[in-house]
Amino acid sequence: MKILIAEDEDVSRLLLRKTLVNWGYDVIVTENGMEALEVLESEDPPKIAILDWIMPEMDGIEVCKRIRTTRKEPYVFIILLTAKGQTDDVIKGMDSGADDYIIKPFHNHELEARLRAGKRIVELLDQLKIQATHDPLTGIWNRGAIFDALEKELNRTTREKRPMGIMLIDIDHFKRINDTYGHPAGDMVLCEVVKKMKTAVRPYDLIGRYGGEEFLIILPGCDKPTVVKTAERLCDLICGEKINISNGSICITISIGVSAAGDDHDNINKEQLLKIADKALYEAKESGRNRVKVCMTLCDE
Repeated sequence: MKILIAEDEDVSRLLLRKTLVNWGYDVIVTENGMEALEVLESEDPPKIAILDWIMPEMDGIEVCKRIRTTRKEPYVFIILLTAKGQTDDVIKGMDSGADDYIIKPFHNHELEARLRAGKRIVELLDQLKIQATHDPLTGIWNRGAIFDALEKELNRTTREKRPMGIMLIDIDHFKRINDTYGHPAGDMVLCEVVKKMKTAVRPYDLIGRYGGEEFLIILPGCDKPTVVKTAERLCDLICGEKINISNGSICITISIGVSAAGDDHDNINKEQLLKIADKALYEAKESGRNRVKVCMTLCDE
């Protein structure tokens, strides 16, 4: 786990870093509050920060306040180092946004115990976030989370003036699978289809469960022809291999509706993008299933 140390005193900083490295932490070191704030506001910040109260340019109290104001996720567990042991000082530090504090000079065993507590809290928050944003059966993004991701990627597409594609996927005749083989078999099919989806797209493409047997895949940076090719490859992959269930194996096919932003519609929004894909998916199912369709216009045009 990554930990940030923000300490301006050279000897204290070096000793603290050596101690944390020996305990197995990945340590990032800064010498003042401004440097610490930059690290904590980066894309992949440390999960735990140890901040000295008194530092040049910006003190630990101000760093706490800034982080709690500007950064909601991921949560950073902050331990404040201070020589101030009065009750009013402790209250001030905690009110600024610190989660814990250690009064200098401190014993290493005390620091180690407080870090273990911080690590437990951070890991618990990570677990709760996963439970809140992921489908419990397949492990991919749930409906709310994939919708949020679509909104963010569409905003990025507009801002950076680059394309983005989506695929709306439906497992053909899924009700028949549940009725014939039972719901446990249906669950196995859903999980196996998701595994195959992951092999057909890039690691940074986003897969979410759109509905019962429907899935939404977001492909940043892909124009419509590229999305269509990916969708066709996925269709061939699914229908080309049988899926094993508890009492045998079955053949599965999928239907896919494709839409894209950044090429045909400069101001397209999330709802319109999904309408286009949904209409294309409907056309794929109506024309025989096990195929990819592209809808060229907005459904309400």
